[in-house]
This record gives sequence, structure tokens and C-alpha cells, in this order.
Amino acid sequence: MNYFKKIVAGSIMVASVLSTASVLAKEYVGIAMPTKSSARWITDGASMEQLFKDAGYKVDLQYAEDEIPNQLSQIENMIVKGVNVLVIAAIDGTTLSNVLENANAAGIKVISYDRLIKNSPYVDYYATFDNFKVGVLQAKSLVSGMKKQGKGPYNVELFGGSPDDNNAYFFYNGAMSVLQPMIDAGDINIVSGQMGMEKVGTLRWDGSVAQARMDNLLSAHYTNKTIDGVLSPYDGLSIGILSSLKGVGYGSGGMKMPVVTGQDAEVPSVKSILAGEQYSTIFKDTRVLASVTVNMVQAVLGGVKPEINDTKTYDNGYKIVPSYLLEPLTVDKSNWEEVLLGSGYYKRNQIQ
Repeated sequence: MNYFKKIVAGSIMVASVLSTASVLAKEYVGIAMPTKSSARWITDGASMEQLFKDAGYKVDLQYAEDEIPNQLSQIENMIVKGVNVLVIAAIDGTTLSNVLENANAAGIKVISYDRLIKNSPYVDYYATFDNFKVGVLQAKSLVSGMKKQGKGPYNVELFGGSPDDNNAYFFYNGAMSVLQPMIDAGDINIVSGQMGMEKVGTLRWDGSVAQARMDNLLSAHYTNKTIDGVLSPYDGLSIGILSSLKGVGYGSGGMKMPVVTGQDAEVPSVKSILAGEQYSTIFKDTRVLASVTVNMVQAVLGGVKPEINDTKTYDNGYKIVPSYLLEPLTVDKSNWEEVLLGSGYYKRNQIQ
């Protein structure tokens, strides 16, 4: 499977970094993460911190708990402390222009991590997953799941991610590249009529906001209709959406649970998939993303151009940011053991 080839490739990159640890100077890396409220960011931060330390770097890892002023302050402090490079997963990719100007003045390189930093010429590289493909995979899984449950046309509602996260638009647009032709053909009905990120976005990826919106959609549009599927871009939203659906009887008493997608393969959602509630999630191996980022930093600090595989997709308003894109993978009941356990990402006792 291609996925496991990528895991091996990631391991090789890590090994490459570690093999050169003895010749690295004591470089200082600042890592700014958005929040600990999502398990994936904890994993991202921990993976990078360990890899950097193993490779001989000094590390300052900070979480801003989704408060923009906190993140700005943390990055400013990293600049004052004298970091050589910043790895930033931005809370709001449009708010960092001034602080990055300060970083540039101090000669500090900047790598945008998983969320693109916008409106700044001082972003050197971007490490992420193929975010458009994430949306494509979510939509394909949604359609496949609904077809397994019965014939269409299907009643569907759409949820988007946080409008201040550039990735949310890629997820949504990727999904709509699959769903829009079916909507146009009458095979999918968006019963509420709510489409477009300005209507379906969920600020800060907040599951409680998604749950409240799902409650409103059900009460306003589904008292005499059945909902067949929900496009959810993230597991944290999916859990809230599922709570809303279960609250009105879906998943019990002969009412089939609608097909609900997700992203990040967080433990509660994997358990939900095994329980027959959430239908699927998208797995993004943050260990491999961390190794790619460490590789980028090593190259940048060594005066070498890092490996990149995309120079067309990510325009941050000032320039196309050279990027390395990793492949996402759909996970459902049919392959969760092979992908999540077989790769060593989780142990069985974490899930079952």
C-alpha cells in the first residue's frame, strides 16, 4: 500500500536527521502550536519536539489555546530569546504580518506548519497535507456510505471548518468538486440551502458550535424529512453533529444514523466509527509531517534548499509559498486496524 511506503519514507527522513545530529550546532527552534484542545495538535507538538531534541536542537514549544494575542506574544518572546527558526501552526493565518516582519529583521526563517500563514512575504516554506484531496476523500466517502444505505436522491447538510484557517477552504472546495455535480444533477439535495463557507463555516473548529447548528438544521428542515448524510471536515465537529443527531433519535428505534465524515482520526471518533456512528475519518500521520518539518529546518539552517513537491498551490497573498504536501488517507471500519494499528500510530488498547 502506498501509505506504508510513505511511512517508510518518513522514517528514512527521520533517520537522516538523527544521523547528522552530531555535526549540528546547538540551534534553537521555536514551535508555536494553536491549542491543546485538539488531540492532533498535542501529537504534532510532541512529535516535533522529540525529533528536534533527538537531532540536537534546543526547542521552545508553546500552545496558545486558540487565543490570537497569546500566540503573537509567544512568537515575540521566541524572537527575543533568539530562536534561529520558527515553526508556526497559526490560529488565524492572517494575523501574523507584524510579528513575522520582526522575525525577518532578526534573520529568523519561518516555516508554516499545516496552516498557511497569509499576508506576509516572510514565510519561507510550508509543510502540510494535500488539503484539497482531504476534501475530495471526505466527499467520496460520504457518497459511498450513502449509496450503501440506499438509493438517492440524498438529503445532505454541509459543515465547513474555521473561516480563519486557510485549510478549511481547501477542504470545502475539494469536497464540493465531488458533491456539486451531484447537487446540480439532483442526486443530492442540500435541504437547508446552506452552502458556501460564509454560511457553513465553524469558527475555531468548535464542536459545540457545530452541535448547535445541527440542532437548528434538524428542527427547521427535518421535522418531516430524513437526513442521509453530513459533510463534516473534522472529528471534533463530527462528535457534536452526532450528538445532535442521536438527540432526535437517529441511530436507534429503526432510524439509521446518517453518514457523517470527519478528519484527524482522533480516538473518540475512531471509537465512534467502530460503534457504527461516525462513518469515516481522514488520517493524516502527524509523525511523518513532523519528520518532513524537521528535515526542512535542518536544510534551512544548513543553507540548503529543502525538499519540496509543490510550487503552485499555496498563494499567501504575497507569493506562492514552496510547499511539501503529504498524502491523506480515508479510514473506516474496513481498514482502521491496518492503517491505525498497523502503522503503530495507535495501540489496540487505546481504541478498544
